[in-house]
Amino acid sequence: MVRFTYNALVVFGLTVHWYGVIIACGMALAVGLAAVRERRMGLPRETALDLALLGIPAAIVCARLYYVAFSWQAYADAPIRALYIWEGGMAIYGGIIGGVLAGYFYSRRKKLPFLKLADLAAPSIALGQAIGRWGNFVNQEAYGGIAAQAWQRHFPISVFIQADGQWHYATFFYESAWCLLIVAILLIAEKKRRVHRDGDIFLGYVFLYALERALVEGLRADSLYLGSLRVSQLLSLAALIVCAGLILRRGTKKAAPAAALACAIAMALLLFTGHPLLALIPAAGALVCAWRALSAV
Repeated sequence: MVRFTYNALVVFGLTVHWYGVIIACGMALAVGLAAVRERRMGLPRETALDLALLGIPAAIVCARLYYVAFSWQAYADAPIRALYIWEGGMAIYGGIIGGVLAGYFYSRRKKLPFLKLADLAAPSIALGQAIGRWGNFVNQEAYGGIAAQAWQRHFPISVFIQADGQWHYATFFYESAWCLLIVAILLIAEKKRRVHRDGDIFLGYVFLYALERALVEGLRADSLYLGSLRVSQLLSLAALIVCAGLILRRGTKKAAPAAALACAIAMALLLFTGHPLLALIPAAGALVCAWRALSAV
C-alpha cells in the first residue's frame, strides 16, 4: 500500500511528490525561525505567520509570472499553459520580488516598519531557499553543464542526471550551501549586535545572495536569457550595485566602495570569461567588505 520512488511517495494510490514535501518543510522551518525572532525584534505576536500567509502565495504567483515573462515563446501558442504551474517553471527572483511587495503591503496595512519586517524575513527566506533547493535534486533539475573532468564526477561537485546519463555540476547544491551560510552570517551578526539599523539584515541578505547567484548562474544549464545575457546575472549585478549604494548612503563609507569595486571585478571576470571560478577571489573580497560595511558603527 505504501511505495517509495525516487521522486515520490505513493500511499494507497495517492502520489505525494518529494519536491512538494521538501518545499513545504522549507516553508515551515522558515516561518518557525521568523516566529522565534519576532518577539526579540519587538514585533507583535504572529507577525511571522501573517507575513507567511500573505507572502508565500504572492511569491509563488510572482515566481511563475517572472518565469513565463522570460520564457514567453514556450507559451505563445497556448497561453493557457502559463497557468499549468504543476508542469514546472518558477524563478526565485520573481518569488523574492513578490514576497517583498506583499511585505510592503502588509507593513502599510498594519502600520509596522517595513525595514524591520524585511529584517525578520531575510534569514527565513535564505533558510527556505537552502532547504527548497533539494527539491531540485529529487526532480533532477537546476543543474549545471556537464562535468568534463573525471575528478569532478562525484557529489557534491556534480550530480548524475538520469535523463542524459551524464554528470552535471551540482548548482542546486552550491546555492543550498551558500544560503545556509547566509543564514549563519545574518544570525551571528544579529546575535553579536553587529548590525545597528533597520534594514541592514535584509540588505546583507540581498547582497550575499546576489553575489552567489551571479557566480553560480554562470554554471547553470537552464538559465533564462534576455538576448544573449542571463537574466539572473543582470538582476544580480543591479542588486549588488544598489546594495553598495545603500551601504554608502547609510554612512559606512570606508567599506562600501571596496565592496562595489570587488563586485565589479567579479562580474567583469564572470561576464567576459564565462568562468565563475575566476571570479571567486574578488567575490570573496566583496563578501569581506560587505561584512565590514554592515557591522561598522
